[in-house]
This record gives sequence, structure tokens and C-alpha cells, in this order.
Amino acid sequence: MGVPVLILKEGTQRTAGRDALRTNIMAVRAVAETLRTTYGPKGMDKMLVDSLGDVTITNDGATILDKMDVQHPAAKMLVQIAKGQDEEVGDGTKTAVIFAGELLKHAEELLDKNIHATIIVSGYRKALEEAIKKLNEIAVLINVDDEGVLKKIARTALTSKAVHGAREHFAEIAVKAVRQIIEKRGEKYYIDLDNIQVIKKHGGSLLDTQLVYGVVLDKEVVHPGMPRRVEKAKIALLDTPLEVEKPEIDAEIRITDPTQMRAFLQEEEEILKKMVEKIAGTGANVVICQKGIDEVAQHFLAKKGVLAVRRVKRSDMEKLERATGGKIISNIDDLKPEDLGAAELVEERKVGEDKMVFIEGCKNPKAVSIVVRGGLERLVDEAERALRDSLSAVADAIRDGKIVAGGGAVEIELARHLRKYARTVGGKEQLAIEAFARSLEGLVTALAENAGLDPVEIIMKLRAAHEQPDGRWIGINVFTGDLEDMMKLGVIEPVSVKANALKAGTEAATLILRIDDIIAAARTSKEEEEKGKKEEEEEE
Repeated sequence: MGVPVLILKEGTQRTAGRDALRTNIMAVRAVAETLRTTYGPKGMDKMLVDSLGDVTITNDGATILDKMDVQHPAAKMLVQIAKGQDEEVGDGTKTAVIFAGELLKHAEELLDKNIHATIIVSGYRKALEEAIKKLNEIAVLINVDDEGVLKKIARTALTSKAVHGAREHFAEIAVKAVRQIIEKRGEKYYIDLDNIQVIKKHGGSLLDTQLVYGVVLDKEVVHPGMPRRVEKAKIALLDTPLEVEKPEIDAEIRITDPTQMRAFLQEEEEILKKMVEKIAGTGANVVICQKGIDEVAQHFLAKKGVLAVRRVKRSDMEKLERATGGKIISNIDDLKPEDLGAAELVEERKVGEDKMVFIEGCKNPKAVSIVVRGGLERLVDEAERALRDSLSAVADAIRDGKIVAGGGAVEIELARHLRKYARTVGGKEQLAIEAFARSLEGLVTALAENAGLDPVEIIMKLRAAHEQPDGRWIGINVFTGDLEDMMKLGVIEPVSVKANALKAGTEAATLILRIDDIIAAARTSKEEEEKGKKEEEEEE
């Protein structure tokens, strides 16, 4: 009877029960604490250095978690949540992660009072359902054609970023860009942010960032004899090379006489000349080609006074199609005058060190470009991240048509409502719902702490203010330390950003609370070697 029973492989590590839960909670809270100091307009930045020594300076939640290279399995869930939040609504990643950390912190206190994890999970789910219901109730409807409101939303998304000084300029660009690419399908608005091309070039200042109603190609004109500026451009978009293609089959040509060689080369030249004649015959004075353009074809195009660009990315070709109204043609014989795109101006300009081709002044472009400038490369990278958040926030607001106030106002209002709701639920679940309310207030605490304010005093004042009949939108003005009406101050956010962050944070917390056993298999040295080889191959 005294024979030990071995179930797991030798070297396997197993943590069970309360220990497993504590380990997971500690890991998640450590990640949440890292992001906590970056929260809000007064949040700090993080400097991340990867294994190759590349430096990233940012306070964007998704970027920090992505570059941190987190190893702990529970903490990895937070990284996935931040990515999901970023892909879904494009903003609110820090809110989701910090909120998950707060929920687990308060869950740990309840576990110490011998309340079962299942009861806590059930209470959290009820609280989330009620919070989302209340959030949609108190949300304010907006007119999506009101540029002033959209600008406030864009500005709020930019307030906590490194581009704070140029946020008015960036907010205006974000609103104009999103409004330009909107499509109305039935009663709903459809916005694909991929139709906004963001090009980064360091040099100049953040205020030199510009919106181009068209597309900017990071390419230069292919031939020195071509014009560098074409007004009233008729643009041919080609998905076929302007070259004499080699046959599919291997063929051998035996030439015994120099005249035959000459005839052979002349025929090749003739084919290219016909191609160029065909393009010029449609009235095209600009050619944008996805494939290559032969040197002989370049010469003929230059003689015709046609501006040509080659090896343009497929995604840029599709944007050009949407912006200029042209059609991508795969066979030159099919090219007709009505397939050509139109633009007021196509011009090669020098931006920083590089030459770029600007195609602008399109009639009603459904694809636009933003050229982001900044004094140093790190700042341009951060400006692009900030711009993406702001574009996403404007797009979300147009899709939702509903907004709530920022500055901690909505969190305090929801916490107040949940405390009342908890009394109607009763039992042990009441404690979990109250913990959920405290976690919401934890977000406001982080906001106040990062601004150097006294969090306890601020929370007490906010609770008192929200008890007043017209106190729903009272929040913290972190720049003055005073309590103000956030709606009047213009600190507003789309409902979907808040709702998604609360859902994502709650899902992460409940998922971790349900884990009571961690079984980690031991890696054999052979597996380690194979993994190392695989990683080396991938790098190559």
C-alpha cells in the first residue's frame, strides 16, 4: 500500500487551490500596477528596451504590454485583453487592464473572508450586466454631423498622450479624416480606418502634420525625364508590369546573324511602345503601377510627358482606387478612358530625407492620408499611436451615436448605482457587487494619484457631488484639482470604449478567479533545443 502513485511526468510543477489563485492574482496585479502610473492626462510614460536594444517610449497600454514580453500565463491573458480592446474599439486598453487588477485585488479580500470564488464570479457578472444597462441609460445622444462634439471626443483621447501640445491640431485632422471616409449603409454608419493611411516622417514639428485628401506614396518618380508635377491628373492604375514578360516555358532562341538580334530587340521595343501608346491614347498622364516598369517603357512614358511610379503596395493601390475613383486594370488592352482616376494634382515632393509622390485634390475621396511629422523618431511613433487612438474614438462615437463624460464621472455614477443595486440582491453576492463598485472607484483613485491629488478626499467629494440631482457628470479636472461638470468641460468619450473596457476587465478577472489548479509540464532538454532551433529559423 505504501507505493507512491506517479500521475504526472517527472519535473512537472503543480500548484493547487488557494496558492494557485494567489499566484495568478499577484501576476495580474503586477501587470496592472505597471500600467496604473500611465493612466489619465497626468500619467507617466514607460521606456521599453527590447533584446536588440531598440527603444520605445510610450504610455499606450496595448504597446506597453506588447513590448513587455510577459511570461506568466495568467498575465498573458491581460496582454490578450489589451489587444482585443485595441482591435475592437482602439482605445481604453489601460482602463480594461487596471480595472481587471482592481477586481482581483478586491476579490482577494473576499476570498480571505472565506467567500467562494464562484459566488464572487457570479456577483461580478451581475454587477457588469447592471453597469452596462445603467451606462446605456445615462449616455447622451449626439448628432454625428456636429464637428464640435467629435472634436471634443478626439481631444479627450489625445489628452493623456505625448502630443498634448498639438492636440487641437491632431483632433481637427482626426475628425476631418474620419468624416471623409464614412459610408452609410442603410441606417448604420460604416467606417474602415484602414482607408486612412498614416505615413511617418521625422523632421519638422508635430504641428507640421497634415491631412491629404488623397494618397501619399512613399516612392519617387521612376525616370528623370518625367514631369515632377501634373495638374488635372488622369491616373491609370495598373496591376500588370510594363515589361516584356518572359514565357512560362523554357525556350531557346538561336541567333546566327547580328541583324536577327537587332530585329529581336526592336520587336521587344515595339511591344513596349505599343503598351505606352495604348496608355497615352486613353488620355492618362499619370501611371501608378503595382509591378515593374521596363527602362525602355520609362523612356517612352517620359517622351509622352507621363509621370510614372512603380512597385506600389497592393494596399496603396486599393486606397488609390477609392480616392481617385479609378479602376485597377490587370490587362492594358482593357484600359478605357472611364477607368482612369482623377486628381487635381500629382506631385513629387521632398519630405525630410525622402522623395514622396502626393496625389491630392481628389473630388470625393473615400481614402485619405495623414503625414505625421515630429522632431525625433520616437516622438513620431508615439504621435502615430496617439492619432490612431483618436481616430478610433471618433469612429466609435459616430457608430454609437452616444457619449458619456470622462474624468472619473461615469465610474463614480456607476459605483453609486451598483451600491443601491447590491442591497436588492442581498446575500454574499452583495459583497461581490460592492467590490465591483469599489473597483470602479479604483480607476478614479488612479486618476487622482497620477495627478498628485489626495485620492481619499477626491473620492469623498465626488460621492457627495453625485448625490446631488444635477451631479451626474461631475468629475475631476486633473489640471486644477477641482471638481467640474465634465460634459460642459468637453471631456467626453464614446460609450463603446467604456463598455468594452468594463466587459474585458471583468472577463479577465472572472476567468482567473475560476482557476484553482496550475499544472506546468517540465520542458525536456530536447524540447528546449528544438524550441531554440525553431526560434533561430524564424529569425532568419
